[in-house]
Amino acid sequence: MKREMIYKRFERFWHWSQAVLIFFLMFTGFEIHGSYQALGFGPAARLHGLAAYALIGLWILAIFWHLTTGEWRQYLPTTDRLGAVVHYYLIGTFTGAEHPFRQTTQAKHNPLQRLAYLSFKLLISPAIWISGLLYLFYNQWPVWLQDSISLGSVALVHTAAAFAMLIFVIAHVYMATMGKTLFSLVKPMITGYEETQEKRAFENHPPSR
Repeated sequence: MKREMIYKRFERFWHWSQAVLIFFLMFTGFEIHGSYQALGFGPAARLHGLAAYALIGLWILAIFWHLTTGEWRQYLPTTDRLGAVVHYYLIGTFTGAEHPFRQTTQAKHNPLQRLAYLSFKLLISPAIWISGLLYLFYNQWPVWLQDSISLGSVALVHTAAAFAMLIFVIAHVYMATMGKTLFSLVKPMITGYEETQEKRAFENHPPSR
């Protein structure tokens, strides 16, 4: 068996901290939206704001880490083996086929993951953060902004982005269970290590960036 470190300690801390905060933000956010009642509107709103600030701080730290370590390149999109990966998720995983992609330190995310994560970072995240901060600081809006944007439209964008986030999380969790065993794809994000029988040729030729 070959054992290779894939995810560094900070990556694992960032991933799981982000997951906890996102789940908590969805829990409190949908209560604020009126979907159910658990904590009460006031406590939910206060905790939602605190969790949002915590996630913003975590993301700033993660962006700094990715830029200084060069790990931002892991999210550059590629079409190399994209068709094979899509075929695996649609058909191969149900027929016992082997995953066409193997994680390495140079290529941690398969081509489909890269596209999904890039969409998350460039579309969903900006929409939810810009609308959320506008909603939070509504009382400090300048007159020209209040005349051009309604609070209702900001709330609508924020809610739509929250549902998009929920869909992304559900898809992410589901696809994380599509390995050889239920938790084989999750284990490296816990231990940091990927175990393989031997190096494949593909490992020596990671996706082009």
